[in-house]
Amino acid sequence: MTLIDLTAPSLRPRRLDTLPVAIIGAGPVGLAAAANLVERGIDFVVYESGDRIASSIHQWGHTRLFSPWKHVVDPASRRLLEAAGWELPSPESLPTGDELVERYLEPLAALEPIASRIRTGVAVEAVSRQGMDRTRTARREQTPFLLRVHTADGVEELTARAVVDASGTYDHPNSLGSSGLEPLGLSDVADRVSHALPDVLGRDRARFAGRHTTVVGAGHSAANTLLALAELAEREPGTRVTWLIRNASAVRVTTSDDDGLAARANIGRRVDALVASGRITVVDRFEIVRLGRTDDGVRLVGARDEELVEHDTDLLVNATGFRPNLDMLREIRLDLDDIVEAPRRLAPLIDPNVHTCGTVEPHGFAELQHPEPNFFLAGMKSYGRAPTFLLATGYEQVRSITAWLAGDTAAASRVELELPATGVCSTSLPVDGASCSTDVTAAFTCCS
Repeated sequence: MTLIDLTAPSLRPRRLDTLPVAIIGAGPVGLAAAANLVERGIDFVVYESGDRIASSIHQWGHTRLFSPWKHVVDPASRRLLEAAGWELPSPESLPTGDELVERYLEPLAALEPIASRIRTGVAVEAVSRQGMDRTRTARREQTPFLLRVHTADGVEELTARAVVDASGTYDHPNSLGSSGLEPLGLSDVADRVSHALPDVLGRDRARFAGRHTTVVGAGHSAANTLLALAELAEREPGTRVTWLIRNASAVRVTTSDDDGLAARANIGRRVDALVASGRITVVDRFEIVRLGRTDDGVRLVGARDEELVEHDTDLLVNATGFRPNLDMLREIRLDLDDIVEAPRRLAPLIDPNVHTCGTVEPHGFAELQHPEPNFFLAGMKSYGRAPTFLLATGYEQVRSITAWLAGDTAAASRVELELPATGVCSTSLPVDGASCSTDVTAAFTCCS
């Protein structure tokens, strides 16, 4: 059933300043945008596709961040919360994803100025301009945005004065295939392929215990899943772990003595040690071409040294990273980098071949602007395929964006963030830094 909101200006054109700002995604960055808009006195609506706020974080809530509480709370959000009696948790302690939601994001979303403007269970399927596709230019800047959304009751079309897309990338993993396309046969084995960051030692334990799991990917999400599987193998007989990468080595996880984050460097050392001891088997230079179903698992066929080879496993974990969903923005005029699919002016600042999350410079509306006036990508989605996202940087993005929307160019242009020299990434280590942990981590700081 398709519903048309008769009160929406899809039928009655209205001035832009009478419409709300649409925020897509009720994760940390989306809610930070809401908090900044509250302080600016600008109306907004937050659309969250999940049935609760921060729905993606709930999927990897067992992970513990590298960054302490003092770096994962947005300044505007903190001001609103503290005015209501909230207290920042121990500033130097490291929260898990679940703790981030329970102790910060849920109290923030419950504040009346924000709670009344959050709509959960609303998936934004497309964004355009009211009565205009991307080819029409006349009066485009004065024309409301049109959002087509899907709810439990059907499809609605809603309008907005501006759009901040902070919907993240977690629900859109990169392909297992080296070509960037899904490997042939994926649909036949989909039930034996896990998304990144499964809770191996918790709710997903029964699925992995006593089985052979192959982790595909060369980043820190792969490394942390490997660490958890190795720990599971100590406790559950018959559990085997293979690490499959397409290059000769996993450069992003290689031990680095000059890494400013000791916990992150320790991840590499621990994986190196497990590989050296034979507890993790490495299959390198393997480029997946197709997948097939066997009686007990999955058969990977791939190119290795210019020959086709096979690898059999019970389960696969896709830890190859993430990419933005751009299909919903086909009618929006975007200016994206050809390689990482980030805003063109932002791309050189976040190039993963040059930067880690700790070396990305703070940036704001100027780097995030597109040919489409008052449309912004923010948070993890603004980084495209680059894995260098920093949560504190996302907060600075939306502070600048909301200042720009308020007409405060001076504040929008001003940098109000000093990044810690070590960056704010994520860790598999417990708070005390011990060598054994039940927390698996994300390769990113946070996403919605």
